[in-house]
Order: sequence, then C-alpha cells, then structure tokens
Amino acid sequence: MLTKNYPVIVGPTAGGKTSLAVALAERYAQMGTPAEIVTADAFQIYRGMDIGTAKPTSDEQAGIPHHLIDLVEPTERFTVHDWLALAEPMIDDLRVRGVMPIVVGGTNLYIKSFLDGMFKAPEPSVEIRKRVRAMEQDERRSMLLKADPQAHERIHSSDQRRTARAIEVYLQTGIPITELQQQWESERVARPDAKLIGLDWDPEQIRSRANQRVRQMVELGLVDEVRQLHLNGKLGEQAAQAIGYKQLIAHFEGECSIEDAIERVKIETRRLAKNQRTWLRRLKPRDGSIWVQASEREPDDLGKEVIGRMGGHDS
Repeated sequence: MLTKNYPVIVGPTAGGKTSLAVALAERYAQMGTPAEIVTADAFQIYRGMDIGTAKPTSDEQAGIPHHLIDLVEPTERFTVHDWLALAEPMIDDLRVRGVMPIVVGGTNLYIKSFLDGMFKAPEPSVEIRKRVRAMEQDERRSMLLKADPQAHERIHSSDQRRTARAIEVYLQTGIPITELQQQWESERVARPDAKLIGLDWDPEQIRSRANQRVRQMVELGLVDEVRQLHLNGKLGEQAAQAIGYKQLIAHFEGECSIEDAIERVKIETRRLAKNQRTWLRRLKPRDGSIWVQASEREPDDLGKEVIGRMGGHDS
C-alpha cells in the first residue's frame, strides 16, 4: 500500500536539513509509520568525501536508514541522470512497502529534476562544443553574463559543466537557456505526491552558520581528508570541484596559504548559500509547498510543525 504524501526538504546550506529529516523520521516512527531518508546530494555520493560534504555521521543518522550516500569513488563521474535512476525506483519501493521516504536536498538540480523531470536542452553542434570546451572558465563566465544574466547568477562560478552547457545552448539556439527553461516549466507536470518542505532562514544567520560550519569542518580534520585524497590521486575532475576540496587543492599545489584557502572556503560557502536562496525564492510559489521559519528553532519543533501542516497528527 502506498504511503501518503512524502516530504522533500530544501533549504540553504548549513540550514539544518538533515537534522529536520531525522526528526521527521523519528516522529513518523512514533506515529506507526517507518521512515527512511533519501539523500539528494551530488558530493555525498562519493566515498571518502565525508567531512567536506557534511555527510551525516553514524551518530547524526540516529539509526535511521540513509540512502544514496557513499555510492561511488571520487574518481568517477556521477550525473543527475544517475541519481534519478537510483532514487525514483527506491522511493517507489519504499512507498509500496509502507515506508515513508524523506528526500533531503543538498543539490538543487537533483531536487528540481526529481520534482519536475529533466529539462531537455538542444544538443550543440560538434563545432560549438569544441569552441566552448576550448574556452577558459573566466571567458565562459563573461560570455554567460552577457548572454544570460539570470543563468550567470544561478550557476556557481566554479561549475564548469553547467556554465559550458548554458553557453552551448545559447550559441546553438540564440536563446538563453533560462528562457527555454521557463517555457519548459510552464508546461511541466509536477510530482503530485511529493510535498516540498522549505526552510526559511535569516540571511545573516545563514552566513554565520556557514562560517561556523567551515570552522567545525577544519576542526574535524577537513585539511587532512582533502590532503590524503589529493595525494593518493582519488579526486576526479568532478569531485575536485566541491567546495572545500577545490580551495585546499589550490593550497597543496602552492597557489595560496592554508589561511587563504580556508578563507576562500568560507567565501564560497556563503556564496553558495546566497545562490540557494535565489533558487528557493523561485520555488516558493509552488502549489502545496510548505515553508517554515527555521531560525532559532530545534529540529524536533520544526518536525512537529511540518507533520501537522502535511496533514499528520502529533503524537
């Protein structure tokens, strides 16, 4: 028998999404419905990239099964298509067995693709692809700013793959990828059984939490984690772009001091949080979504509110 509507949690980095997911799972269990967490994070899928990706520890998982973490080695490429191919049948199976899936966002593209399906952009010609691949990232970013300012703001400056893709689409069609995506979104069919749960935070508090998270990661051994992966050649091109890893690799290769590298990690983490807030604002008008103010609140309190607003009952 299928479970009822299930939560899909989104929010800014360092915003307590995992803590809320665990609190929800515990409350569902108290109400007689077992629950398991399905992680939607493009870097937590990598084995050995634990501290820098804020992968939940065994204690933080609190005995709740967590799926789709530690899937592949960080030398391998892994795409949103790969994630969807695993996540969709897994969630269907959980629901059929009467288990409440709790999807926890980390990578907005994964969540967006799960909720609305994949946007099918036109394929570029061989000539255009070669031209874009030959560009330096700074050149791509400059071209994207002129061609599609919204995409420039939305796509992180270190995300070479998505930057290149947006440029390819523009050169192939003469239309900004943002405009094509908006046309697609107006025609999409939303996943009706997934209930979007958004965490609202005061921007200044999130900036503070982002800085604190980086400090905690360093204290937990982030530098040694990245050093060992880098020295052993275990960071592939995709994995090496993760925030925290890219900046420390630059330090290990003599491009900056350790102090500068850590400061860059803080800056990029805060920038990611800002970009995520922009993305979340676009999701707010979504029919049926639930948004909760997370500032200064405990996960269990948030979980109680979420379940109540989803139509459950508090135990």
